[in-house]
Amino acid sequence: MHKLRILLAQRFPAFASSDFAIFWVGHLISLIGTSMQNTALPLLAYRLSGRPFDLGLIAFAVTLPTFFLAIPGGVLVEHVDKRKAIIFLQTIMMLDTFVLAFLTLSEKIEIWQIVITSLILGIATAIEITARQAMLIELVGRESLPNAIALQSTAFNLARVLGPALVVPILLLFPKNGEGWIFLLNGISFVAIIISLFFVHTRYKVPVEPRTRSIAIELREGAQYLFISPSVGLLVIIAATLGIFAFPITQQLPVISTDLLGLPGDTNAIVDVRNGFLYTAQGVGALIAAFSIAMNNSERRRGSRLILGEAAFIFGMIAIPFAHSLWFAMVVIALMGWGAVTQLATMNTLIQLQVPDNLRGRVFSIYLWALQGVTPFGSLLIGLMTQELGLSATAMLCGLLSLVVIGGIQLFRPIVRQTTG
Repeated sequence: MHKLRILLAQRFPAFASSDFAIFWVGHLISLIGTSMQNTALPLLAYRLSGRPFDLGLIAFAVTLPTFFLAIPGGVLVEHVDKRKAIIFLQTIMMLDTFVLAFLTLSEKIEIWQIVITSLILGIATAIEITARQAMLIELVGRESLPNAIALQSTAFNLARVLGPALVVPILLLFPKNGEGWIFLLNGISFVAIIISLFFVHTRYKVPVEPRTRSIAIELREGAQYLFISPSVGLLVIIAATLGIFAFPITQQLPVISTDLLGLPGDTNAIVDVRNGFLYTAQGVGALIAAFSIAMNNSERRRGSRLILGEAAFIFGMIAIPFAHSLWFAMVVIALMGWGAVTQLATMNTLIQLQVPDNLRGRVFSIYLWALQGVTPFGSLLIGLMTQELGLSATAMLCGLLSLVVIGGIQLFRPIVRQTTG
């Protein structure tokens, strides 16, 4: 085991920290459960109501708290023990998932209950993400931070492959309330990351400073940094564009498997299997991206990698209207999965390496707000457009709009690809 760890550390520097390795394993297990739930929940919701708008509504509930809490949460995170904060928030998420499992297994589940439990999950997640991202440097130090970010992305996307793959047999084995068993397994999986956090030490932790100024003043300092650092500010604009017009498209995968690829006589089992293939394709593309970045995250390639990731996702959106076969749809969704992870991991690294330690929580929370805080409105917009115009027209229009905005920034403001502060 010791030799294996040395070998891994040579290729993946972040694994030289045993604390990060313990956290990574626990986080991976939890992420697999989360991925299973993320796959099953839209299927359950779409089966209950049959309305694409409800898929957007649930995504709206999950991400709405980020709109209100991400930025002030970034200030709060800078003044608390991040490890303890994550333990507390993960516990809230675990209990919320157990409630969802109970309602589903007892066959009392309704759309409004899914929305409420999603809202509670979103409240905890809004602060937990910022705390977790800010804690990475405390586990591995600045030198290994890019590799830690890439490895965390690898865990997330490995889970996106394994999660949907595990969902399909469970749904086939329990056709009546399989989603409930999936939610129960997810609740149990939270135990892994909570336990791992009790065994890690934040060896590179910066002493927590007591708050001496108001939240408003500290928020203003974070916002001012974006103006004096245009490369980071432009990344925030790109994140907002993705959050409104691009990423919510992936919430409509059940519409692709049911409507675009649907055939007369399809049973629920057939639709579930087809939907599982799409989610797995998305995860495979994402995993390839995350693993390649973890293997080679050299500074000189980050700018070109950002452009390639953006192009892959946007042109994948534009290709959705032409996805009338399962295999072509899987290729398109895999391309979008690769593009999403490539650009997100690269933007995360570019921001974290440029931002000073004393502003890390605040600036990253603003970035998170731009990426996910505006997503609830994008989810509602995409859900409504899909219901009124159809997914093909929605994907084409939003893809072209994203191309104009993000392509324009890359073309006329190349400073966005700056790799050092």
